[in-house]
Formats: sequence, structure tokens, C-alpha cells
Amino acid sequence: MESQSLEVVAHSSRTARPVKIKAVRAKEKDCLHEHSHIVDSKIHGGGYAGPISRKIFCSHCRLQRWLDVEAALAMAQADVNIIPRQAALEIERAAKLSGMNQEQIAAGVATTGHSLMPLLSALQKNCSASAREYVHYGATTQDIQDTAQSLEMRDVLDAMDHSLDILLQKLTALSNAHRNSLMVARTHSIPALPTTFALKVAGWIDELLRHRERLGEARKRVLVVQLFGGVGTMAAFGPEAMNLLDGFARRLSLQAPLAGWHVARDRVAEFVSTLAMVTASLARVADEIRTLNRWEIGEVEVGWTAEQIGSSTMPHKRNPEGCEQVVVLARLAKAQVMLALDAMILEHERDYRGTRLEWCAVADVSHYALMALSLVTETISGLTVNDKRMECNAHAFGDAICTEAVVFEMARKLGKSSAYKIIYEVSQACQRDRVSIRTAIESDPRVIAAMEEGALARLFEPRTHLGMSEQIVDNVLARVNSRHK
Repeated sequence: MESQSLEVVAHSSRTARPVKIKAVRAKEKDCLHEHSHIVDSKIHGGGYAGPISRKIFCSHCRLQRWLDVEAALAMAQADVNIIPRQAALEIERAAKLSGMNQEQIAAGVATTGHSLMPLLSALQKNCSASAREYVHYGATTQDIQDTAQSLEMRDVLDAMDHSLDILLQKLTALSNAHRNSLMVARTHSIPALPTTFALKVAGWIDELLRHRERLGEARKRVLVVQLFGGVGTMAAFGPEAMNLLDGFARRLSLQAPLAGWHVARDRVAEFVSTLAMVTASLARVADEIRTLNRWEIGEVEVGWTAEQIGSSTMPHKRNPEGCEQVVVLARLAKAQVMLALDAMILEHERDYRGTRLEWCAVADVSHYALMALSLVTETISGLTVNDKRMECNAHAFGDAICTEAVVFEMARKLGKSSAYKIIYEVSQACQRDRVSIRTAIESDPRVIAAMEEGALARLFEPRTHLGMSEQIVDNVLARVNSRHK
């Protein structure tokens, strides 16, 4: 397809002169260049954001949310007689983006360099001459946008709670189904001791339960309104300012903070950090599944469909790309934490640099966290657990992973340190010389002298060394549904 060079003139809201950008345009059909962020890609964006977060952060919904906050403000002001009730009702009826020209609003933002005033002008045009005087009465732009961002964060937390509960239920079922699935526990990637797959999954559940608590605690601090005027004094609202604040918060089902937070951005940083932590935990789960899915381990197998393709050149490949993508999302989520922390370092009573960082960080971390939850839930739903391979691996390494039990049995007569020294010497020599650990232990006179007859046969059975695994699993699973009782 032939193409031609095109000079595009882009106007920045903060630059004094236009900037010329060279673009390439196809002769047959012009591209509008609408989807330049990976999240918005119609082809690849599905791995980074899902329909829930897209709905929350779409530009249309964001503008409507600002209008909703303006309407709530007007009605709250009417409740305490700051503005006439009739004006408030008219503002509420007019606060519909569907009745406004969004192209004019976008052009207004580019021309004025102000993120809210063009929208307010459109709202005023939809009101009578008397009512429009009370639009945005006494508030500052950040009051509206911060409050709307709190509503966005609330929607995200609602979605996180719902999705996390679904995942916890699936993990609970998985753990219950594999209570007796013996496997090798690995430390530093090396076989260590016997365990069960149920206990491994219970560890995932326990971590996610703490995140469920964190998300609940964050709601109490994070989901608040902002309505403190230009510098936090609320002077424009008069003597009814505090009653207005309470009424405004009630109308939006948010909390009323003690003071303005135009430059105190710890709440937003907590939101971003908490979501990034959840995503990191999900990545740990996904990466563990990816590792156990390796052919040389083969203890689990991720789901696969006939339509999937693992490699463009190797037909046999079934790559665990969903698990890998969760790790990608966790790393992207971590990057948003740095932005959120940078947004806390602001000057004086107002500083919009933080807000503009948050607009990216809050939306992006929400996309990544919710998508990670979706991918892990999908992975767990399609997961095949190979119990026989797990047990086979456990017995294959049985000589090594039972040495701790031998030490503690010998310790009854020799003491732990002395017993450990003997088994350490034997096992290290066996690894060096590539001989059987069990054979060497069973023939060592020091071991025989410290053991009762028949004890070694019992000690080299991995299932006899699972400790309190079953009780720990029961304790964890009992907590999953406790919030709903």
C-alpha cells in the first residue's frame, strides 16, 4: 500500500505555539491514530485491561462522573440554603453529557488549557440564566475531580472485592480437592521436604485473605470527598460549610474528611500501593504455576484449547502465557506505585502536578490489578493437577527429603546437633559421589546404633512427614467465608 508523508499540527494546552509532527497516512484510508496506548489497543489491549476497568475509566464516563459530582454539590448546597432549590434541580437535570457537544468540550480544553472549565461552560449552557450562576458554586476544580476519583476508586474496590471472592472460592475448592496430594516442597528451587498441594494452595489463599482485609481497611481512609475550596478554608461556602461537607458526602455515599487533601495525597498512594501488592501476590501464584507446569516437573498443566497457538515455528508448544502476563502486569503495577509516591511530594496548598500523575497511576494500576485477577481466576479454572506426577516426584527425591526426619529420630539419643552432623556428612558425601543417600544412611553404623529396629523404613516414607499440613489447611479454609457469616 502506497503512503504519503503528512505534517500534522498538534496544539498543546500549555505551549504557546503549535508543534509540527510528521505522520504517515495511507492514501486509501486515513488512520485516526486513536489507540496509541497498549491498554486501548483493539488487538492487544485484552491482556492489559478488561471491560470492568474500561467502563470505570473511559473518557465519556469520567466526564459524566464529574457532572454527577457537580449535581450532587448543587443539591447539597440547596439542602443547606446556600443556593436556591430550583437552581439545584435545574443543574441536576442539565448535568447529562449526552446533551453536550463533546467535540466542543475537547476543543475547549485544548484552547483554554483547563481540564474542567469547558465542561462547566457546557453545563451552564444547558441551564437557565439564573441557574447557571450557581454552577460550581464555591468549589475548585480539584474538589470536583478528586471527589470523582474517589468514586472511581470505590468502583474499582467493589470490582476487586467481587473478583477476589470468586478467586478465593475457586482456590478453596482446589485445595479441598487435593488434600492428599503428596508433593515435594522446594526451597531455593531445590527439593526440601514433603508437603501437600493443598497446603501450597492454602498459602496462596492466606495471602489473598490479608489483601481482602487491606482492601476493606483502605475503604475507610481512601473513599472521601474533597470540598475545601481554593486553599482549604471553605471560605466561599459561608457558615454552612461543614454541614455542606457532610451533606455532600452523604449524597455520594463517601466519607467526609477532617481537612482538605489537595496536596495530602497519601490516600491515593495507599490505593495504588494496595492494588500493586495484590497484583504482586497474584504474580507469585501465577509464576509458581508456570514453574510447576514445566515438562521436567509436570505437576500441573495449564488449560489449553484447540484454537491456541504456542509458537509460530514449534508446533508442540503450549506456553503458559496467561501466567507470564500476570507477572508482566505486576511489574507494570509496581511502576505505578512510584508515580503515586512522587505525587505525594507537593508544594503549599495546591499543586496540580500530583493530580496529573494520579490520573495515570490510578487508572493503570486498576486496569492491571483487575486483569491479573481475571487471568489468575481463568488459570485456576482450567488447571489440571497431576497428582500421580507429584507423588512420583516426591518418592523420586524421597531419600533426600526425608533426611530431616532421620535427624530428629536420631536426636532422641544423640541430640540434634550431633545427629545433624552425622546425616550432613553422609548426605553431602553421597551427592558428591553420586550414590544413594538412603543406602548410605541405612549402612552407617552410627545411624544404626541410634535407631530402633524398623525405624528407618518408616522414616523414608514421605507421607509420614506432613506434620500439621491438614490442620493448617483447615484453619485457612475456615477463614475464607468468615466475612460473610
